[in-house]
Amino acid sequence: MENLISVIVITYNQETTISRTLDSILMQQCHLPIEIVIGEDCSTDGTGDICRQYQQQHPDIIRLFSNETNKGIVDNYFDCLLACRGKYIADCAGDDFWIDERKLEKELLLMERHPAMTLVHTAWQYYDEKTRQTIPPKITRHYPKVTKGQDMLHDIISYTDGQLIHLCSSLYRKDVFLHAYKKDINLFRNKDFGCEDMQIVFVMAQAGDIGYLPDITLNYSCGKTTASMMLSHENDFQFTLRILHVICYISKKYHIFGHDIEASLSTRLYALMMHAFRAHQPALRDKAIAFGKEKGIATHTRHHLVCMIMSNDILWRMALVVRGLFVRVKKHLK
Repeated sequence: MENLISVIVITYNQETTISRTLDSILMQQCHLPIEIVIGEDCSTDGTGDICRQYQQQHPDIIRLFSNETNKGIVDNYFDCLLACRGKYIADCAGDDFWIDERKLEKELLLMERHPAMTLVHTAWQYYDEKTRQTIPPKITRHYPKVTKGQDMLHDIISYTDGQLIHLCSSLYRKDVFLHAYKKDINLFRNKDFGCEDMQIVFVMAQAGDIGYLPDITLNYSCGKTTASMMLSHENDFQFTLRILHVICYISKKYHIFGHDIEASLSTRLYALMMHAFRAHQPALRDKAIAFGKEKGIATHTRHHLVCMIMSNDILWRMALVVRGLFVRVKKHLK
């Protein structure tokens, strides 16, 4: 591995935002050189053309992998990660963008001062694509500048108020990833898992200290359809189910148990049931119930109530009408 920083950009059908992403990386002022590794996942719009233009303009910095078939987020990401040459890894999704030109430099300096540190992350904010306004995330747990990673393991897989550590705000060590990847490829490549960030953050915390900088360096795009902000209730269901698969796997494989994990699984199972409810699809209802039983996830009154409603189609339809009226009134009162 060379003494440089590799920045992963995975992108699919993001012709309106990919230039912004790449520009925000190219503006970085850092004492180590960077390379940008783009995984262009067989886009059907102009994203590929834009990426090729940037690669031609910056041939010494940008390495473009144009996929012949759509790999999906997980395989696209990890294929790019394995191709990275750098000692350090960062990433920025093709619709997000960095807003601090010293983002990498600040993280790198902190990591260089702490050899036991495996990952550094920063503060971040939402960026509404429609209004162009920024919105602070709802994060209820904060950590000091340096935290022992082992003390964060429970929080990493049990936190339900958003993203405790946003990988697009982070810098981490490639050798730590490679060690974990060789030991447990299934953790990263399992097709039931629809994300890459939780696994990476978890293995980094397992292996060393986690650093945090309060500077806001990332605008995280919202207000449109993305992998983690689906507009379809069925897509929401599938995304939540994949996250549940990851948490159950990590909890069992690495013996991470406790009331916080149980509460998190119960909360996410309820969210899964509500996605099935809003989608009005009995097949999704049955899938959610079966998953909860298979994994032995604790259920409570609210789970039983929504199951009861979904057991009768007339009652289910009436509840959807009532919910629709409530949502419209709530929007009107804002």
